[in-house]
Order: sequence, then C-alpha cells, then structure tokens
Amino acid sequence: MKIQIKNLGVLKQAEFSLGDITIICGGNNTGKTYATYALFGFLSSWREVFSRPAKKGRTTSIKNKVIEQLLNEGVVRINLAEYIEQADRILENGCQVYTEQLPEIFAASEDQFAETEFQVILDAGEIHVLDEYGRRLSSANADLFSMTKDKDSLELVVTLLMEKKERTKLPGHVIKKSIEEAIYDIIFSSIFPAPFIASTERTGAAIFRKGLERRGYQDYAMPVEKNLEFMEHLEAIVKKRSFIANQHPEILADFADIIGGEYTINQNDLLYYVPKGKRVKLSMGESSSAVRSLLNMGFYLQHVARPNDLLMVDEPELNLHPENQRRVARLFARLANLGLKVFVTTHSDYIIKELNTLIMLNHDKPHLKRIAEREGYQQAELLSAHQLKVYIAEQAKIKLEGSQRKTLCHTLTPADIDPEFGIESKSFDETIDTMNRIQEQIVWGEK
Repeated sequence: MKIQIKNLGVLKQAEFSLGDITIICGGNNTGKTYATYALFGFLSSWREVFSRPAKKGRTTSIKNKVIEQLLNEGVVRINLAEYIEQADRILENGCQVYTEQLPEIFAASEDQFAETEFQVILDAGEIHVLDEYGRRLSSANADLFSMTKDKDSLELVVTLLMEKKERTKLPGHVIKKSIEEAIYDIIFSSIFPAPFIASTERTGAAIFRKGLERRGYQDYAMPVEKNLEFMEHLEAIVKKRSFIANQHPEILADFADIIGGEYTINQNDLLYYVPKGKRVKLSMGESSSAVRSLLNMGFYLQHVARPNDLLMVDEPELNLHPENQRRVARLFARLANLGLKVFVTTHSDYIIKELNTLIMLNHDKPHLKRIAEREGYQQAELLSAHQLKVYIAEQAKIKLEGSQRKTLCHTLTPADIDPEFGIESKSFDETIDTMNRIQEQIVWGEK
C-alpha cells in the first residue's frame, strides 16, 4: 500500500508506504505532522467515505432493487466478485471523498486544501478477502438484520430478522449503507489497519482531561479530537484487556519500568499515577511530564491493542530522558515483532540509533551475540532492515508529475537502510557533525 500526497501543507509532492515500523523524521515545519494526520484520518474513516459519492466521481453502490428484494423476500444474496473486480474504482472514489473532507480532518479552512490530492495505491495481489464475516444489527428493542459470509464463499447473505409487517419501518438507506460497509469490510479491512494515535498534545490532555470534556472538541484536528475522546472514556476502556495484556504481560512490565510505576483509575473516574515501591497516588498534575506523555499509549497497550493495529506516535521522545527514548525504541521493536504496526514521527537521534543497533545486532555472528547478551538485548527486540520504512521530511529536488525537470520542494525522501549499518539518518548526522566541528575548534583552535 502506497500513500501519495500532493499540495498538503508544505508537502508539494510525496509518497510513502507502511512497514512494520514506519518513521518520518526531519526538521520542524517540514510536513511530518501533515502526512501523519492525513494517514490517520483516512484509516479512521475509510468505511464511511467509501460509501459516499465524490463530487467529481461515482461510487459502486448497492442497487435499489437489491434493497427491494430484501424487504419483500426477507433474504438476499450478494455476489462479492463484482465488487472485488471494482476495488480500484471503489478506492479511488473513497480517496476523492476523503480529500474533500480534509478541512474537517485538520479543522482548517477549505482554501488550504483546494489543490490537495490524497491517494492510496494498492499493489497487485494486495487484496485478501476475509474468509468469514458475520455482523448483526439491532435496535434498542429487537434484532433487525444479519449479514454473513461463509468460508470459501463469495456471497454475502443478508437476512431480515424482523416480522414482515415490521419491515416497512426499516429505512432503506440504513440497510444500504450497512450492506456497503460490510462489503468494504470484507474486501479492504485486511489492508487498512485500525489506527490509534498519540498526538503531541497528549501531555496537556492528561492534566486538563475533565476541563476539555466540558468544553468540547470541535475546534481540534481529528487526531487530537480522538486523543481527547480516548482520555474521556478511560473508565470504560479499563474494563477491556488487549491481546498484549492477555498474551504478553512482559511487555506491560517493561512499560511499567519505563514510567517507573503504573496508572490507575478509580470508580469515580479519577486518574492517578502510582510510583513503584511507594504508597502514594499522584494526580496527573503532580506527576512528571514523562508520565503524562506516555499515559494514553500505556492505556492503549493494556486495554485496546489488537494484532495488526497501527500505533501512531507523534514525537515519542516528548519529555523523555535519552535512556527512556532508547527503551521506547526497543518497545516499538517488540511490538512490531508481535504483529502490531508502529508509525512514528521523531526528532530523536537516540531513537534512530537504538533502532540501528537492533538491526545491526540481528546477525548470526558470535561477537554480536556476545554484545547482545552483555548489553541486555533480547531476540524479541531485534529487527531486520526490511521491517522498517524511514522517510526524511525535507526540501529536495524531485520531478513533479507532468514535468521532466527537477524542482526543489518539500517532500519525503526514503532513507537508505543497510542490513549491517542500519538507517542513514542524515537529518541528524549533519547537525551532530556541525556540533562536533565547533567543539573541536573550541578545544584545538589555539594550536
């Protein structure tokens, strides 16, 4: 899956794809957050936008006669093959609809996105239809209808579960939308991971959680809004258990070591941090900025995360000591090796270099095994170069679409990732080299 962007914020033209771990790094105001928010918005809303016609296109929708047959006969069988054949058209229309919604995603004026294009391109053979599917829709008083797909079948069977005399009360557009969403789920849900985002506003949200709840979120970009909603519903969220809590509690133990304690929420929906080995509960206002920075990621890992989800973290290094930045990088590697995809924007040289170490140690050489054992690295943390996709947000000369000449503009440049030496992080290396050069002049300048 490739994401192509044109005229989005400062990004003139860019393309990127997702790896087990995807990193966008670079200077301030180079488009990292624009790319991140645009991707999160699409992955959060694709089921809805696929069902809507674009202003300049058309969608492949359920015919009215199918709905009429369902209401008359109580059951209808829909051939999924024709929708699979038109997957590219469905995706193209959905991307057009989504592009039209970008002002809402970013809580910004329409003028800023007048020339924006957002497109998702699928590789050949990337579509894997779900083997089985089952969904039942109900009202407050009764079951309405069910939708099922059996294994090895390409038929979606829709069955009304209400008495015939009651069927006229069921709006046709509700049935139509539900069937379309089911079809798109069957075709596309294995491609598009369910996203969770920890935006850079997370530290403040932890403190002002209740005040923000009363104020409302309509003025915020969608990723920030989703962060705030997550914080608002913590009391309900803590009643669930993630696959990590059920199958890999050692991950949560490592996370607790990073924050030096654990989070807790009481029956009155009051949130506390409990430092390890101490009989004290601290409010978020009394806790360190590092504790607040990792709060929503901690609750996500313990209560929400599912295999194949996408964890998106905007600047994970926020308020973290360099040692904890390294530990968070190793945590991301372990999550990726468990099947949870990770997407990160970062300014942290420590995170990049730690990921490099995990790549460089992942070779069958005796001295590397000795180093890994001596320094406390585990096999579950090691990475292969092909698991990472790294992009530098920067100004570079590229060929714009329709032009044969290269133009200097803001884009995302893929970084080279060597199996033995790791990521070429020139956006950091140049700054470090400059600092080293200046210090050498200070120390040796008189000689």
